[in-house]
Amino acid sequence: MKMYLSSFRLGDHPEQLVNLVGANKKVAVIANSIDFGNDPERRKAGVQREIDDLTKLGFQAEELDLRNYFGKPQDLEKKLSEYGTLWVRGGNTFILRRAFKESGMDKWLISQKDNKELVYAGYSAGVCILSPSLKGLEIVDDPNIISEGYSIETIWEGLGLIDFAFAPHFESPGHPETEAVGKEVEHYKKTGVKYKALHDGEAIIIES
Repeated sequence: MKMYLSSFRLGDHPEQLVNLVGANKKVAVIANSIDFGNDPERRKAGVQREIDDLTKLGFQAEELDLRNYFGKPQDLEKKLSEYGTLWVRGGNTFILRRAFKESGMDKWLISQKDNKELVYAGYSAGVCILSPSLKGLEIVDDPNIISEGYSIETIWEGLGLIDFAFAPHFESPGHPETEAVGKEVEHYKKTGVKYKALHDGEAIIIES
């Protein structure tokens, strides 16, 4: 699986994402990290912004709402086979993790780690979820936040598809989470957790 791991939105060099993607330009936009809000219009606008940004790059983007597949992992697997790229946006990592588990997205994604045709892309929470553990993220994200239809269980295990904790928005003036992320990084240093901290605009590319 190829990866495009951004700190914030598409980053400063979105052409690098374009170069990663093969012939299948269809992109699934996964925005369940923002399911905790009570303003559906704001959520809709946030999803549309992601779709518009990806469309400008030449992709065919549409939302894939994991809530529609809670308890239906086989249906989700069939739907996911249509896409060449997954774009997982930022928000709350813990509610995104719940959505991955409830839909079976977590197990499916792990099973695709050797799929060279698939690109996993996203930013902030959409990358944090790939880490071995979500411990430390509670400094930035509320782990107890839930939404209608979600389990109340807090899941601390990440997917383990990257071998480091991901700290986005590090020393990024203007981003509301940058101060909390600084504390998160200090926590990783003190506890000996391997991590990578990115400034907004930066992205990590993994092609192996």
